[in-house]
Amino acid sequence: MHYIAASGHAGTVNEIQIFYTILGTPQNQRIMIPNGQLSNNPVINYSYEPTRRLDLSFGISYNDDIDLARQTIQEVIDNDERTHKEPAPQILVEELADNSVTIKIRVWTDQDVFWPLHFDMIENVKKAFDKKGITIPFPQRDVHLHQTQNAG
Repeated sequence: MHYIAASGHAGTVNEIQIFYTILGTPQNQRIMIPNGQLSNNPVINYSYEPTRRLDLSFGISYNDDIDLARQTIQEVIDNDERTHKEPAPQILVEELADNSVTIKIRVWTDQDVFWPLHFDMIENVKKAFDKKGITIPFPQRDVHLHQTQNAG
């Protein structure tokens, strides 16, 4: 069974007919894509390879220690047996954004545990950040009010 994205849709290939390929979505919907569209447009096969790279981004406050955040994320990765040691995980400063320093992680895992790892990694990094006092900021805006004198 292959999970693909094509023609603006994604799902598991359930059946290939003469004129249509039938996909089943995770929400249990049935999508029928004309085979002409599949043969004339790109198709992404997410499940073809036995391994897959998980990419996640986490924002930390500009006041937080980047090295401590990296170390904390590395501990979470090391403590999860579903992450591969090779290729080595990457923890990179991705962006200096408006409200945070964005840290990108890239870890390799087996195809069959990709989604459970995805959701667990988000939760576990958040909990580890909380324990170490690393904050995930939310967008904020400073508003300055200026009073003017009415001439009158």
